[in-house]
Amino acid sequence: MLTLALILFPVIAATLLLVTSGDTTKRLAFGAALAELALAVYVFNTFIPNAESQFGFDYPWIGSLGIRFSSGIDGVSVLLVLLTGLVVPFIILSTFERNYERPGAFYALMLYMQAALMGVFTARDGFLFYLFFEAALIPIYFLAAMWGGENRVPVTFKFFVYTIFGSLFMLLALVYLYYQTPATVTAAHSSAIADFYKLKLTPEAQGWVFWAFFIAFAIKMPIFPFHTWQPDTYVESPTPATMLLAGIMLKMGVYGLIRFILPIVPLGVETWGQLAIILSVIGIIYGSIIAIRQRDMKRLIAYSSFSHVGLMAAGVFSQTETGMQGALVQMLAHGINVVGMFFVADIIFSRTNTRQLDQLGGITRTTPKLTVYFMIMLLGSVALPLTNGFIGEFLLLHGVFTYNNYLGLAAGFTIIFGAVYMLRMFQKSMFGPSSSRTESFADLTSSESWVFVPLVVMVFWMGVYPQTFLKVTEPAVANLMKYVGTTAVSLK
Repeated sequence: MLTLALILFPVIAATLLLVTSGDTTKRLAFGAALAELALAVYVFNTFIPNAESQFGFDYPWIGSLGIRFSSGIDGVSVLLVLLTGLVVPFIILSTFERNYERPGAFYALMLYMQAALMGVFTARDGFLFYLFFEAALIPIYFLAAMWGGENRVPVTFKFFVYTIFGSLFMLLALVYLYYQTPATVTAAHSSAIADFYKLKLTPEAQGWVFWAFFIAFAIKMPIFPFHTWQPDTYVESPTPATMLLAGIMLKMGVYGLIRFILPIVPLGVETWGQLAIILSVIGIIYGSIIAIRQRDMKRLIAYSSFSHVGLMAAGVFSQTETGMQGALVQMLAHGINVVGMFFVADIIFSRTNTRQLDQLGGITRTTPKLTVYFMIMLLGSVALPLTNGFIGEFLLLHGVFTYNNYLGLAAGFTIIFGAVYMLRMFQKSMFGPSSSRTESFADLTSSESWVFVPLVVMVFWMGVYPQTFLKVTEPAVANLMKYVGTTAVSLK
């Protein structure tokens, strides 16, 4: 029932926000998000590290067709549930110094999206997963289209078309898998994800199911060459929406690779996994090089996120326990770091009305608090040892190296390139002579500081005590990889 509460509580809170107005709205939204965080932390603390699904809820949805409203939390999803509960309240808190038109709708959409994301990460039924996967698109579309920049209409339309296009492929795959399950006395077939795992599909069927799922998830992450919607959408969306997109929503794609592709079509992964890793590594290098050339802070961070997610995908397709563990931990770490980095860009833009690096400089002279928080989030992003980014990237690179030395070497350039573009952004914006836009730059307010405090705590907690999180995912990952290996052998 705890899983159901994680999904329904944001829905109820969001619906109530629709009838509120003024500053009361943001405070109520923040309170509701804190309550959701408390529930997510409770789930994480009481989760028993094993391969079983816990805190489950199961109810017939379309009983005659074998489709159920079934959800639960296991070691693969628990960190993503924690991430979804963790970042949303601080994304809302980051808006306290801003005023948005129609605040009731603005904050309600954020909580509706949180509910949909919780549904994605806890769904145990294929069609329920698809429902939440699509439901998460609706709030972010309206957030970007209604509160975005000047080019928001064509950009959000492109984003919508891309994601719907990919989702259609996933729907086709789910329908096919549904009809491959055996009929029962009470239902025609089953759409339970666990029943999909039991299917013995032919190598040819696994090949096309692999591509149907891969296209859907590759667009959502995104992976090269399905990424062209991402930079413009991140730039044109209001910063809270960008934080939701980069911090949580792109994780749906990586999660989908783990939850669906590896266990359902292991022979498809054996056939096409190397190509998927090559595309991911191309994205790592391409995204990093483009990030180095960027002058807009928000666009630079967008390409950085694109590069990082390529490494996560490569780690998953390495089919190693270390790669899988690295992907799960890095999803949590990246969500924390990218929210902090986008907030830094938003603070600078709110005070200077520009994100162009050549128009900034000298900010550090008057902003000791911003300088420290900016540097800590940056060091986490470039995977400095004892920060959260180091643990995930080390495990991911180990997994890719285990799979192929040359691909591991190419993926390793992400560390060098990441340091180049991040430190360049810090130098250009914070150091050097002040410009007319930055000479009277004010340091952080109290509400802005409180956004960074929990993020900084997580940066060091994950870096110094990674076992807090690794021990929770390890049994489920080991069981999944054992199952994938056994299934692949039995199908040959």
